Amino acid sequence: MNPSSTFRIAVLPGDGIGVEVMQPCIDVLEAAMRRVGNVALDYEWLEAGANTYRETGNALPKATFDACAKADAILLGAMGMPHIRYPDGTEIAPQLDLRFDLGLYAGVRPIRTIPGVPSLLASPRAEAIDFVIIRESTEGLFASRGKGVVTDDREARDTMVITRPVCERLFDFSFRLAEDRRGSGSGKGRVTCVDKANVFASFAFFRKIFDERAARFPDLAADHVYIDAMALSLVLKPWEFDVMVTENMFGDILSDLGAGLIGGMGYAPSADIGDEHAVFQPCHGSAPDIAGEGKANPTAMFQSAAMMLDWLGERHAAPSARAAARLITDAIDAAFADGRLRTCEFGGDADTAAVTRAILAAIDNDTARVAAGGRA
Repeated sequence: MNPSSTFRIAVLPGDGIGVEVMQPCIDVLEAAMRRVGNVALDYEWLEAGANTYRETGNALPKATFDACAKADAILLGAMGMPHIRYPDGTEIAPQLDLRFDLGLYAGVRPIRTIPGVPSLLASPRAEAIDFVIIRESTEGLFASRGKGVVTDDREARDTMVITRPVCERLFDFSFRLAEDRRGSGSGKGRVTCVDKANVFASFAFFRKIFDERAARFPDLAADHVYIDAMALSLVLKPWEFDVMVTENMFGDILSDLGAGLIGGMGYAPSADIGDEHAVFQPCHGSAPDIAGEGKANPTAMFQSAAMMLDWLGERHAAPSARAAARLITDAIDAAFADGRLRTCEFGGDADTAAVTRAILAAIDNDTARVAAGGRA
């Protein structure tokens, strides 16, 4: 990337704590990029979400969508409020519209233990948790969103959709990610297909395509686990997994389970990635119960921003962007490492501002900078 080039970022703070963690996230991004140099972001702040729907009748205005489609990446806080709903009773979720309309088929949900953050698992092996859930994000059971049918107030039906073209792209993405993780030393070179192929024809088809694509990556291990068995395994032995790929609804559920293993939703970042576009956002929601109190944990937002920089750096051959991403990740690890930074999930008093200050300080710290440089 030319040092004078700038990536255009569509910023959607959204609702509730999404608004509260977004500006600190921008501050962390700017600090990391200043430290590394040769990478810059141009932010366009946009309106979308439940409050936008309440005020305008449109949760995702056309101007907002058009700006997102033109941006190099989309950075999203959190959207939706339980008390603001569509006439059919469903919640406002423009992030789902972005996934469908921009073809963001690969929902990437990293689950990694941060040093110093307490684990709810007793085994010391929990410190080694580092896996990624790849959730198909454009079809599956979610393909019925807005299309479900309720007949005579007696029966409801939603339809699952599994298509070959999307599955092939999804599985290839998953195997390439496993290759990258193994190459960086963070992965085992293993991809696990999570399904219910013993019951549903749709999942038998899903597994069939997985096996076909796995044959194209003979140097990687490929296996299958039923969804119910995976729910058990993620509690008993989550450190054994590397990359797992699954249908939309199953991925939605497993992602939350995984977040619980590493401290909660405040430590769980995510990305929804397609061939041309990507959205980066924390896994947590708008948390109206704590909105306005200034105690939201911004860590997942910062991690999501680091994922954004890494994706931009890989996509545009911009090593400085990837270095800034590593710096943010290392700074997060450094800030929590001694165990004194305790967020509200654990009854601590480290609020949004305190966590932000600690991570900004770590970015400026020589140790974090050297660590990032050492992994470049």
